[in-house]
Amino acid sequence: MAPTDTRTQLLDAAEHLFAERGYRGTSIRAVTELAGANLAAVGYHFGSKAELLAAVARRVVAPITAAQRAGLDALLARAPEPPVADLVEAFAGPLFDGMPAGDEGGARRSRLIVTILGDPAEEARSWTGPAEDAVRERYLTAFRRALPDLAPDELWFRMRGILAVTAVDRVDVHNRPSPACPAPAPGEAARRYAVTFLTAAMSAPPTAP
Repeated sequence: MAPTDTRTQLLDAAEHLFAERGYRGTSIRAVTELAGANLAAVGYHFGSKAELLAAVARRVVAPITAAQRAGLDALLARAPEPPVADLVEAFAGPLFDGMPAGDEGGARRSRLIVTILGDPAEEARSWTGPAEDAVRERYLTAFRRALPDLAPDELWFRMRGILAVTAVDRVDVHNRPSPACPAPAPGEAARRYAVTFLTAAMSAPPTAP
């Protein structure tokens, strides 16, 4: 087996540390020490810590984005205006697939996504690229057609809710449950529950002014 290249080692180390410590809590020195690389390696391969975070996030999200795009393509090939439940399944389903239960990589990816969603650092909110933006806009357009009475800002709020609910559920699966709470549902059941819940949330009447 060929040895892992330095760039991949840096990405692996950064994924672990960003998921555990967030953007501001992760230093370049910590990343390079964990990766077994010299201190200049981050600058050489990525340019900055912000670009390193962007590369880590895109690597994690790329297969999810590809599956979301393929799911929407399949729906639109069948009907120009898919129903809300099908859109929710196509958008949320890949998030469950990309963060499976019983898998340390899935746990780390879910923690990373939740960390990015809640991190106050500006760099943690500006990592998306053209691929992620294009998929987001296509789903917004499809949901807008299915839910024409929703104002744009409320529609986007609800779409962000899909991301938040899914990511928090996946984190909960990998954390030790509280004795006062039941154990989280297994992956396939949780996926079905999420689609039902999120379809209802997306389809709720617009909020009164």
